[in-house]
Amino acid sequence: MCNLKLAQSFSMIALNAQDSRYMTTVKKISLRCIAAAVILEIYLDGGFTQTGYNATLQKSVSEQSDIALYQETVLNALAYKKGSVNGNLKWWLAKASKLSMRKLKKLERAIADFLMGADLLEEIPNLLGCDLFYDGAGVKIKEYRSNIEEYTRITESIRAEILEEGSVTDETILMLWLLRESACLHDIFSKNELQTVALRIYELRQSSTFAKAVFEIDIHRGIEIAIKGLLNAKKTVIKTSTGTGVNFIFPFFERSQSVFIDTEAWFSNSNQRLSDVKARLEANGHSYTVLREGQVPLIKVDNILYEAVPEAIQGRVPIHGVRLRKYPI
Repeated sequence: MCNLKLAQSFSMIALNAQDSRYMTTVKKISLRCIAAAVILEIYLDGGFTQTGYNATLQKSVSEQSDIALYQETVLNALAYKKGSVNGNLKWWLAKASKLSMRKLKKLERAIADFLMGADLLEEIPNLLGCDLFYDGAGVKIKEYRSNIEEYTRITESIRAEILEEGSVTDETILMLWLLRESACLHDIFSKNELQTVALRIYELRQSSTFAKAVFEIDIHRGIEIAIKGLLNAKKTVIKTSTGTGVNFIFPFFERSQSVFIDTEAWFSNSNQRLSDVKARLEANGHSYTVLREGQVPLIKVDNILYEAVPEAIQGRVPIHGVRLRKYPI
């Protein structure tokens, strides 16, 4: 559909299913990585002059007539006023990842407006709005939804290049690093596939000087205070040891909700339950695909997989329904 640049493609993954109106901890982490992606995008476009270990960015880059607003936003946020600024890649990425809250919000608006203008991102009701209690209270929550076709194209391209034999481009190496730092790897790869991802990273570190330099950079440690707020949602999914004893640990942050949808029918009629779920999703403007029917259907809602598990909420009068629970790919 589009020939997107690095920061644009990464933003479609990082912003998908994020709260579009409030700065959650998870979105803050994503935006810090988007800021880093902008620096890497300019790096790929030849905006830096490499001298030894230092990368110099000339002021003329920010004065180009065709510079995107989101790029200009990051460069200005880095107090880019001198004729030139230089530092190694780690310095640039660390600086970009430490933007203030005000500057992060400005970056969010700039990149979201760009993607929305290209029909690659839209604002829809949050899935929580389908929940019995939110729906009954009339609570309205908004979230981002990336264009389904383009989102699939981007993620499948990354999966193919990483999981299959063959060379890996510099852009995919950078994308893999961004996914690692933003904890989005779990949105693309299954738990078993992460073992292959870890091995692939190890192989790239051994065979590519560029990959080795990139994967040794760690920016999520610079926001550990924010990450601590998600410790209960963080899971160590994989720890793979190579022959040299190197361990790769991928953190995980829950990016979706558990939603209870009340239905007319219980165990006796799975088709009716599924029909009630589909009706609620449609009424709230969600895009969905039923991948599996039966007692526990599998549904893809706004680029995220959910199992529809029959459940009853106990009270004076039990409420029968279905719990949409994120499916562990």
